[in-house]
Amino acid sequence: MNLRGPQLKVRGDFQVSATVHRPAGQTASLYLYGEVPIVYDEWRQNRRGLRVAVSERELSLTVWDGRSAAPVADRTASVTSPATVTVTFERHGGDLALSAGDTRVAVPDPGIFDAGSVMFGVDAVPGAPDWTLAALEATARDGGVAVRDTPMTGQSTQPSDSLRGLAEATGRRLPIGAAMAAEPLVSDDGYRALAATQFSMLTTENALKPQFVHPGPDTYDFAEGDLLVDFAAANDMKVHAHTLVFGEANPRWMQQVALADRERVMTEHVRTVVGHYRGRVAEWDVVNEPLSPDDDGPDGGPGLREHLWQEAMGESYIDKAFTAAHAVDPEAKLYLNEFGAEADGPRWDALYALVVRLKGRGVPIDGVGFQSHIHEAGDHIDPAVLRSHIAALAELGLSARISEIDVYGESPRVQATQFAGVLGTCLSEPTCTSFSIWGITDRYGSTAEHDSYPLETGDELPWDQRLHPKPAVAALRDTLRTARR
Repeated sequence: MNLRGPQLKVRGDFQVSATVHRPAGQTASLYLYGEVPIVYDEWRQNRRGLRVAVSERELSLTVWDGRSAAPVADRTASVTSPATVTVTFERHGGDLALSAGDTRVAVPDPGIFDAGSVMFGVDAVPGAPDWTLAALEATARDGGVAVRDTPMTGQSTQPSDSLRGLAEATGRRLPIGAAMAAEPLVSDDGYRALAATQFSMLTTENALKPQFVHPGPDTYDFAEGDLLVDFAAANDMKVHAHTLVFGEANPRWMQQVALADRERVMTEHVRTVVGHYRGRVAEWDVVNEPLSPDDDGPDGGPGLREHLWQEAMGESYIDKAFTAAHAVDPEAKLYLNEFGAEADGPRWDALYALVVRLKGRGVPIDGVGFQSHIHEAGDHIDPAVLRSHIAALAELGLSARISEIDVYGESPRVQATQFAGVLGTCLSEPTCTSFSIWGITDRYGSTAEHDSYPLETGDELPWDQRLHPKPAVAALRDTLRTARR
């Protein structure tokens, strides 16, 4: 999807003509979105939009109304198409229609563009000889059409009680962050305003995971990552980039790399991605979730998670990843990020032992991220225990950060207490360098039921799906105000 490109604002009937150059045997596919798809880790949910496609012998129009994963309409027609062809889509008289020359297909309009926006995307194979979009022209029929640039400017004013403003007024000036995604930043004005005014640190939610940024062996896609980094710069935010090396979220080609080639592939990936953002990213999650979720280690606790990197290099994959990142950008702070280590027990013991070994081998690690997910009713993080873990890392010369906190399935009051307790702990420990939430609003939260239509959202974040603040926001503000005294 062309998230950074121009959008259309439409009213009434309109048409869009596309001229494409198409090699023999190729199909040119152009998408027009009325709503941005929701993309998260391994899943994508199409909302309102359509696809127009043309090949040598077929013209097709496919429409999704956002109520199901299946299209509500899919029409095709036979056509004899030259290598260079102009196809025209139009909304007219209650229909959606597609034409090429004298061939036309049409379906009833289920309100795809009723919100007044049109955004564009294409379907193509990264790095392969493919079709080219030569021209794109929009014309009003009996309504209006205007081109709107992607709205990514900085926010000129901040509320006096914003989280970032209150944090900056404390002696700590603790960065308050959130995981952010490119799609809602460009399509949702309310989300964008909250992101810019409430937070002083941006974590790249998905855009820099390997499957997003490195889709082919010789292909890197920095478009969404660049969008997020530029948005952060425009709004005076630090960037914490997530994540370079992970056992999950890897593209298929990477999963299929021969064992003997994996060290080379991993280090080249780290060097390329870190090098692209050198000087613009303050911190990296170099290795994400290295511990197994099970108690399968030799001492009965969690061992290393088994995956393509661990299989090829053993524990040394961690050393090699940190060393490669540090060599490219020695000024960036480098973190290991893990879940479930906030409480005492085998998981914390395994994490502590791992970082002791890393420090003993001279690995250039700067800190540990405590993800702090609270996803079970009745679960909680004990501030005193978390404080002791942060202090234990400090004795090793390591910083800590709260990296992905969210609180799922609790009452608003309990949720507020949990958020505030963890923030208070971070504020009280000088080596806790930032407090970051895994998202902003339930409208785009990671616990959504992605196979439900309409999307069944979770309840783990401080702002609800209408972008209204929950009691958690007030509790976070009160905690920051108390820290000022």
